[in-house]
Amino acid sequence: MLIFPQILFWVFFAGLFHNYVFYPFLLKVLSGKKGKPALTTDESKLPFVSVLIPVYNEEKVIKEKLESIIKQDYPLDKIRVFVASDNSTDKSDSIIKSFAEKHKHILFYHLNQRNGKPGVVNVMSEKIFELYPMSNDHIILFTDANVMLEKSTIRNLCRHFVHPEIAIVDSNKISVGLGTKGISKSENTYLTTETMMKNREGLLWGLLIGTFGGCYTLRSTFFEKIPDNFLVDDFFLTMRTLENGGKAINDLEALCYEDVSNDIKEEYRRKSRISAGNYQNLKLFRKHVFPRNKLSFAFFSHKVLRWIGPFLIIGMFFTCLYLSLYMGFYQLILAGIILILFVIPLLDFVLKIMGINFLFFRNIRYFVFMNVALFEGFIKYIKGIKNNVWEPTKRNQYI
Repeated sequence: MLIFPQILFWVFFAGLFHNYVFYPFLLKVLSGKKGKPALTTDESKLPFVSVLIPVYNEEKVIKEKLESIIKQDYPLDKIRVFVASDNSTDKSDSIIKSFAEKHKHILFYHLNQRNGKPGVVNVMSEKIFELYPMSNDHIILFTDANVMLEKSTIRNLCRHFVHPEIAIVDSNKISVGLGTKGISKSENTYLTTETMMKNREGLLWGLLIGTFGGCYTLRSTFFEKIPDNFLVDDFFLTMRTLENGGKAINDLEALCYEDVSNDIKEEYRRKSRISAGNYQNLKLFRKHVFPRNKLSFAFFSHKVLRWIGPFLIIGMFFTCLYLSLYMGFYQLILAGIILILFVIPLLDFVLKIMGINFLFFRNIRYFVFMNVALFEGFIKYIKGIKNNVWEPTKRNQYI
């Protein structure tokens, strides 16, 4: 009578444990034996780079963004910067125009109607390839307006493309603006862990599962148009590239900087939207859900289990609740689950109001809120996604 619910409970637990504990540990152990790939320092071998920057009402950060591009330690004759204003209504256009007038390698485009970031990528890809056709020596750098680049970022990203099998090189995002009162430190812990996992996946298999969409490079011959109403374009392009035989890696020396939100409401809104896009990708790439090769194993371990995490947690809770009626052992486990899911998040909320911030409590609350956002994203996906136009989160000006 109790065998089946016990099996279910431990299957749910194993899924979460594998995703959050065992798989990251496995990557760390296996990648420790891998050396760094050979890189080019010969400028004549560096590829041509088209930098694509979608912009919507980014007057607070676009000046600094363009300055970070202009100051790159990369041959100027091998860079063209395509800045696309997605029908911005603030001062973004005038700021971009002033840069384009002074710097001939910056090309400004104003789009007369909102397209959303994936739509901008589709529109601008046509314009880019009209001027500079797809080729193995033509690289696209996708980067967001609020992500600032180190002087050497483009060089560090593009030095890998001397190897013909490399199709994607991802950057290392450093979070700035961390505070103690909000969730930024918890978000930074999550993002740092994700970056290291992707770096190790790349070292082991050339299969990092999903780039940092704010700054990554793609060999132009691997580009495909984003499907209509898709929300997460970078993950789509990464998986398509891996399916088509290209390798994807992460360069920890290709540094870029992004302000991390301290506002839990803003971050929740962003994560629930991204989560809806995750389920779009899950449906599209469902043939890789069950592990049968390196790609499907990494996809299942890193992303699929993460995306179904809310359902694994719900399954654990209710099977444990049922088992606790008959077995004292599961009463103790249920108490632990209630503590993690309800008591600590509520306690952290109360302590925050009192001006008391414990990072351990905040991390647990962040974990719970992230899974709630995933669940809401699933509901949005089920209801149907009508368009991919998005209002960006609040920007802080970099200093």
